[in-house]
Amino acid sequence: MIDTILLIVLIFTALMFVFFWYAKYSTKSGFALDENKNDIPDSWERYSVVFKLKSFIILLLGILIGYLLSNSSYL
Repeated sequence: MIDTILLIVLIFTALMFVFFWYAKYSTKSGFALDENKNDIPDSWERYSVVFKLKSFIILLLGILIGYLLSNSSYL
């Protein structure tokens, strides 16, 4: 059970990193408009809470991965 939850959290973490990377990539490359220069595409401004809590989300996911990895059978 712990191994399954660990895999789900790892996949979710990878998706979050791709989400944050693509937001920055699309604004820097000019693919998406970013008039206020905050590295969030203007069409994604409704998700600005996720970007404001980015560091906290990454910290929580790291702690959760460490906890689940210590209790899993992978090590």
